[in-house]
Amino acid sequence: MNFKLFFLCLLASLFNCKAQNMPLYVGTYTNGESKGIYNLEFNTETGALSNLELAVETENPSFITYSPDKKYVYAVNESGGGSVSSFLVKENRSLQFLNTVPSNGGAPCYIATNKKGDKAVVANYLGGTISIYNITNNGTLDTASQVFDYKTSNKESHAHSAQFFNDNLFVADLGVNAVYQYKLNSDTDSYKLVSPSIVDIPEKSGPRHFAITKNGDFIYIINELGNSITAVKHTNDSFKLIGNYSTLDDSYKGASACADIHLSKDEKYLYGSNRGENSIAVFKRNTVDGTIEKIQSMSVNGDWPRNFTLDPTGKFLLVANKKSNNITVFKIDSNSGKLSFLHSVKAPSPVCLLF
Repeated sequence: MNFKLFFLCLLASLFNCKAQNMPLYVGTYTNGESKGIYNLEFNTETGALSNLELAVETENPSFITYSPDKKYVYAVNESGGGSVSSFLVKENRSLQFLNTVPSNGGAPCYIATNKKGDKAVVANYLGGTISIYNITNNGTLDTASQVFDYKTSNKESHAHSAQFFNDNLFVADLGVNAVYQYKLNSDTDSYKLVSPSIVDIPEKSGPRHFAITKNGDFIYIINELGNSITAVKHTNDSFKLIGNYSTLDDSYKGASACADIHLSKDEKYLYGSNRGENSIAVFKRNTVDGTIEKIQSMSVNGDWPRNFTLDPTGKFLLVANKKSNNITVFKIDSNSGKLSFLHSVKAPSPVCLLF
C-alpha cells in the first residue's frame, strides 16, 4: 500500500467533510424566548441545519451583517431609542461584544457595510433616518459621520433598507414611497443626495428591500404594501422603469405584506417573500432586458417569513419564519430555479439569516 497516497486521501476526505459545514448566524427578536444572536451549522451538501447555539446575548438584533472579511458581525438593536452593535467573530463561532453606538432613530431595521469594510449604513424605520458610520481598524463603530432625516410635513418617512454599490448609496423609504440615490464625494468622504427617487413607484407600494445585479445594471425593489416587485434598469447616470410585478398567487385573496428579495447566484432567477400568503415568489429573469416572469409560489412551511437567504453555493434557500419560530430549508433546482421543501428546524423568533 502507498501510505503517502493513503494519508493524502484521508486528509482530503477530512477537509471536504469540514468544508461542507459552515456557520449560519440568526438575528432575532428577544421579547420571547430568544436571548440574542444564534448560530447553527449548515451542511452545503445536504442542506442540513444542526447545533443551534447562542452566539451572544444582545437585545432585539433584528438585522445582522458581516464585515467583508467576515471577522466582525454588526447588528441593529431594535429597541429603546435604537442602537447598533459590533462583535468579533471567535474561532468557536461565538461573538464577542465590541461596542454600541446610537442609531440616531427609532426601530433600526437594516444594516450594511461597503465593499472596503470601512463604512456601515443603518436604516431607522420609525426614526425615518439613515446613519452612516466609519468602521475602525479593530472593527468597532465610530459615532455616525452623517445622518439623513427624511421626515417632511406631509409624509412620514420609514427608511427600511440601504445598500452601498461602488460609490453609490441607495436607500428604500417605505413611508415616502421612494428609493433615493447618493454619491460619494471622495474629497470630503461624504455622501450627497443626487436623486430623491430613481423611478416613480406606484402610490402606496412601500419599497422595503432591493436587490442589485452584480454589474449594477438592474435593481429589483420589493414593495411591502403593494405586494409587488418594481424592476429598474440603470444606464449611465439614469434609471428607467421596466415594470411592476405582483408577488402573490392569482388565487390568493387575503392580506399580505412583502418582506425580502434576493437574486439567484447566476442571476437567472429572483425570489421574494410574502408575509400573510406565507410564500416565496419565484421569478424567471430575462438577463438581457431585466423583465421577470413569475413561475412559482412556494409555501414557506411556516408563518410570517421575514428575511431569507441563499447559501454560498447557490443550491439552497433558507427562510426565517418569525411567528412560527422555525427556519425552513429549500433545494433550488439549478435548471428551473424552482424550490422544493427539504426540512425545518426550530429557532426562537428568527428574523434575519446570515452566511
